[in-house]
Amino acid sequence: MGIEELLPLLMFPLLFILIISGMQVAFALIGTSLAFALIGHSFDIFLLSDFGFLPARIFGVIQNFTLLAVPLFIFMGITLERSKLAEDLLQSVAGISHRLPGGITLAVVCVGALLAASTGIVGATVVTMGVLSLPAMLERNYDKPLACGAICAAGTLGQIVPPSIVLVILGDMMNVAVADLFAGTLIPALILVVLYLGYIIIRTGLNPDLCPVSDKDLGRSTKELATNLIPPIILIILVLGSILFGIASPTESAACGAGGALSIAAVRRRLSLNTLREISDDTTSMTSMVFLLLVGAQFFSVVFRGLYGDDVIAEIIQSLDFSPGVILFLLMVLLFVLGFFLDFIEICFIVVPIIEPLLVGELGYDPLWLAVIIAVNLQTSFLTPPFGFSLFYLKRRQRSHR
Repeated sequence: MGIEELLPLLMFPLLFILIISGMQVAFALIGTSLAFALIGHSFDIFLLSDFGFLPARIFGVIQNFTLLAVPLFIFMGITLERSKLAEDLLQSVAGISHRLPGGITLAVVCVGALLAASTGIVGATVVTMGVLSLPAMLERNYDKPLACGAICAAGTLGQIVPPSIVLVILGDMMNVAVADLFAGTLIPALILVVLYLGYIIIRTGLNPDLCPVSDKDLGRSTKELATNLIPPIILIILVLGSILFGIASPTESAACGAGGALSIAAVRRRLSLNTLREISDDTTSMTSMVFLLLVGAQFFSVVFRGLYGDDVIAEIIQSLDFSPGVILFLLMVLLFVLGFFLDFIEICFIVVPIIEPLLVGELGYDPLWLAVIIAVNLQTSFLTPPFGFSLFYLKRRQRSHR
């Protein structure tokens, strides 16, 4: 393998070294790209004039109407989190189901799915459910690994249950209609929820000591449960219903969802000028992080393609002489392993643009089906150690409440 084939492949080891060393991913992407652009230019492989395409690509990302849904969905999720909707909903569901075997863990999964369809903010969901439900479960001698696992798994449902930020990003990157992607992930998301519930029911059925049934009343009624269920259900119908029935685009429905979240917070008397300022600050911070990563990904993509990296990857895959199914399986394993070390957004921006042309253009896979498979795979990146972010969210919050 000559320097022409080796150079684009060396971009990944350097990038991962910089990320693991603690450098912010966006700057690691830009730094790696500039370094290899200079190296490639010295070997007469890369033309520095290719950077002339960057301004148009960066402004194209910023002006992308579909990606406008990202800050709106972030705003909606943070607003609902500040309105304490998750707290009231979890306490109500747990109050009804706590006398069942594994009742509180079942409540955690159900509430996690409901919050995923209305907020989609993983960190806030995991932290909220950890603070509220974990002490109650441990007080009733629930198995700690099962309790913590249920909280983390339910909290990450926001990555696959629409509306989801990762689905908006994937849809834009893979040229798939976001509305179609939302509809395509509904069944996999429901299957995942059922599998979580089934696992808990089977585990507690085989070993009731994992989640002992308690007679201690949590003081919640079905009337209170119905009252707390109404706002998120209305918001889900408003956002998802308008998208799936073609009434509004994902961006327009995201705007409706943001307005609906503000209305819910106001009705619940949890909205003030100071709260609105905090919501806006958090939304700006998260949105800036996402779009800065997008800019870094544009740098990386220009240099990688300028070094003919996409051709090198295609040649390597074709030389393996594997069937399309085996190639898809190996690439999904690669995404799963990368989830041990990288966040789902980083994987979307770094890896997906490289493998998507191969799987869709060369092997002929349907882009919508492929996007659904990738989304389900990326959901695990929040759970897999050593850098499972849901694990850190739960651990950090428990330490702060001791």
